[in-house]
Amino acid sequence: MTQKLSEQALKEAILATTKEQRPETVDQLVRRVKQQLPSVSETEIIDVILRLQNEGKLDLRQEYPSPRNLVEFLGSNAASWYWITLALTVAAVISVFTISEENFPLVVIRYVLGAIFILWLPGYAFIKALFPTELPFKVSDKNLDRVERVVLSFGMNLALVPIVGLLLNYTPWGIRLTPITISLTALTVTFATTAVIREHQSSNNQTRGPQNSHRPDF
Repeated sequence: MTQKLSEQALKEAILATTKEQRPETVDQLVRRVKQQLPSVSETEIIDVILRLQNEGKLDLRQEYPSPRNLVEFLGSNAASWYWITLALTVAAVISVFTISEENFPLVVIRYVLGAIFILWLPGYAFIKALFPTELPFKVSDKNLDRVERVVLSFGMNLALVPIVGLLLNYTPWGIRLTPITISLTALTVTFATTAVIREHQSSNNQTRGPQNSHRPDF
């Protein structure tokens, strides 16, 4: 294969990768092209990327649009946390009402799901509803952001669950298993749904906003 043909094949690979895989940074684009064409060096890939940019065939500043429709957003990876939250909530509720205390070892599943439900899920959904995209304080990276959310979720649960119990104490239903489970389920689903809607709206605003018209990593 001649040098000209090799460069043309590399250009086609870069453009195809950009269109199909939508890499978020130049570094990510280079790595993915490198995986497809291991015989080509990263320096050559970067040179061709810059050449495509100069030729107007590749816009490194473009923002790949996020799903504009809420239904599409719910089906994307960005909303995976929402479905996991709902699945854990439903699983916990089913285990509470179907697995008896005497049913060992299945009761262990009930204890585990119940602990997640009581100690974490409502608080996590509430934090997501308040801060759907980022926390009110700076963190160094996305991994730390996740850790901070988990910690805040436990802390928020320490406030939410007693409040729910206190309110139920002044109702005809009282503080019993069924009212508490239904109340926490309603709160979790409400907070999570509010959070995913706000997250979708924030995603669309960032896509349209002039301050995010390009990716800084490119």
